[in-house]
Amino acid sequence: MIPVLGGLLGLAIGSFLNVVIHRVPLGLSVVSPASHCPACGAAVRPRHNVPVLGWLLLRGRCFDCHSPISARYPLVEACTGIAFALVGLRFVDSPLALPAYWWFAGLGIALALIDLDVRRLPNVMVLPAYPVLAVLLAITAAPDAQLRALVGAVALFVAFLAIAVAAPGAMGFGDVKLAGVIGAMTAWLSWGTLLVGAFLGFLFGALVGVILIAARRAGRRTAVPFGPFMIIGAWTAILGAGLLGDQYLMLVRL
Repeated sequence: MIPVLGGLLGLAIGSFLNVVIHRVPLGLSVVSPASHCPACGAAVRPRHNVPVLGWLLLRGRCFDCHSPISARYPLVEACTGIAFALVGLRFVDSPLALPAYWWFAGLGIALALIDLDVRRLPNVMVLPAYPVLAVLLAITAAPDAQLRALVGAVALFVAFLAIAVAAPGAMGFGDVKLAGVIGAMTAWLSWGTLLVGAFLGFLFGALVGVILIAARRAGRRTAVPFGPFMIIGAWTAILGAGLLGDQYLMLVRL
């Protein structure tokens, strides 16, 4: 039941994330005005604002001016629904952790797409995540995991800061700030999850970079947004790959 409810919640949140992704980089309010067609300015009718189904009902075009509506809107809604369902499945035995990881899922989707669009991770989204997630993780009433999350946040933030200082241009300071959030959310589960999440972020980034260079879509000095890879790496670890890190750490202790 929790994954199903999570999926439905995710669809609704995904609709809001579309607003966030479009307006935050422009410095616009995400509350007002109401959703409207960017071409003609007509307000979106409630029956057309239903996640995914609204876009299908309109056949991808504005009801008033018939301008095309990007397919990214329903895709964001669908992906958010799937992500929330997966989180519900992952934490079905730890329901108190669901609010924190649902928040982190929504934040990650929005930040990844904003970084791809404008090559930055807005402070207005990253910095408030620290106190918000701290409160949500406090609800879990798991002192050991909470302490581990705090240490993980500091450790990954410092590690990324060291890289940014030692190799200027290698990553932006938005990535450094995001690293603290990722460190907390992966370390809350285990040290192995933190280790795998951080490693996969660099691995995914490197693989995509090599593919882009091989396809002549980028050069060695082409700036590629790193935030999406950090987020994908973290969630790959959270949803199961972190177990590999736990097993590795057990072997090292032996």
